[in-house]
Amino acid sequence: MVTANLEDTTVESFSDQLHGDVLRPGDAGYDDARTVWNAMIDKEPAVIARCTGSADVIASVNFARDLDLRLAVKGGGHNVAGDAVCDDGVVIDLSPMNAVRVDPEAQTARVQAGATMADLDHETQAFGLATTGGIVSTTGVAGLTLGGGLGRLDRKFGLAIDNLLSVDVVTAEGELVHASEDENSGLFWGLRGGGGNFGVVTSFEFQLHEVGPDVLTGRVIYPVEAVPEVLRFYRDFMTDAPDAVQCYAAFTQVPPLPEFPEPLHGQTVLVLIPFYAGDIKNGRAALQPLREVGDPIADTVRPQPYTVSQRSSDDIYQEGHRNHWKSHNLEGLSDEAIETMVEHATPIPSPFTTVFLEWMEGVISRIDPDATAFPHRNAALSFTVAPKWTDPERDDELIGWAQSFHEAMAPYATDSVYANYLDRDERERVRAAYGENYDRLVEVKNEWDPENVFRMNQNIEPTG
Repeated sequence: MVTANLEDTTVESFSDQLHGDVLRPGDAGYDDARTVWNAMIDKEPAVIARCTGSADVIASVNFARDLDLRLAVKGGGHNVAGDAVCDDGVVIDLSPMNAVRVDPEAQTARVQAGATMADLDHETQAFGLATTGGIVSTTGVAGLTLGGGLGRLDRKFGLAIDNLLSVDVVTAEGELVHASEDENSGLFWGLRGGGGNFGVVTSFEFQLHEVGPDVLTGRVIYPVEAVPEVLRFYRDFMTDAPDAVQCYAAFTQVPPLPEFPEPLHGQTVLVLIPFYAGDIKNGRAALQPLREVGDPIADTVRPQPYTVSQRSSDDIYQEGHRNHWKSHNLEGLSDEAIETMVEHATPIPSPFTTVFLEWMEGVISRIDPDATAFPHRNAALSFTVAPKWTDPERDDELIGWAQSFHEAMAPYATDSVYANYLDRDERERVRAAYGENYDRLVEVKNEWDPENVFRMNQNIEPTG
């Protein structure tokens, strides 16, 4: 791999092959294009190709491969590890490719790889449809899906990859191929959880489901002294909850945002975020126990548009914060694990920092672990420490806090982790992210990218 020192004529020749813009350091728009969600990432690509379609992607892959340049692929740019950009090499920026086409009769959507969840939800909700896709509207559809795709609808409809019908992919050889259960099925298997290791997916076809337009959701906020009782109830409730019920739990320092009562600003609290994917009348009964435990200090659960619920965490997970995430999958939530969480999460050390639990099970657990590359079908929940801050002088403090918390939770964890939550210092955990499917993923890598052109990711190294 060489460090890029490209002749102007070489870049101009490449630019002539693209409909989209080609940006270099100093060009207008370059700094915006190289910026990603995690403010700790500060990389300077030699070239950023803002692609408008598959032809631009093909030209960009060929350009990087032929010159032996490092290659990164940017969709929504939300990956905490910052793999969407690279120093010196080429960044394929898919953000101009954000079209979504819905077929309301077939209940499917074709989504370009630069679309965000807001783009997808806006189009699908026009027909009262949706598919699983995260909890932050600015998240890119591509990265979230290729890593598995947790979200509010996952217990009822499965992960994002469980609703993926087909993809178009530009391979390391610069060829555009279609992959589905019936065509290039091995590649399709690997893309459902194996990340960006096998090519650049330029479009996704999803199965949609009837959701909304209004759903029952909101926040139930508890003081820290109530946390042990509430989390024990949360554990027992979610273990037997119907598939239509999802509920996140999060420690946070209440930010000074208008949706939170002013007396709570700055306090460390536990927030339950119940969600019901179905009829609101049924949802009221199903979620009521979560609203009655303990003595909450705020309860905002109410019917609201699905698109509003999908944006409800955007202010907390906004751009411009420095982030350092540490995550485990858990088999359950023991009393000892709860005690450890309370010990390390109180107080929360900075505004917008969260420590969150995402309950899995439901439909997720009823799909065979080797049906897709995502292997964690038996995990009960995902646990993540996600500090956020703006002052670089706090780097050591907040990173150390996250790492210490993560280590303290290790005795209660499985040996697995959600690939999308791996940070840039965790390359040794890549095998844990892919679990028992790792060796099969290596076979897919050997077939489709034996030279490891696509290595800016949670990388599966080829053996060839």
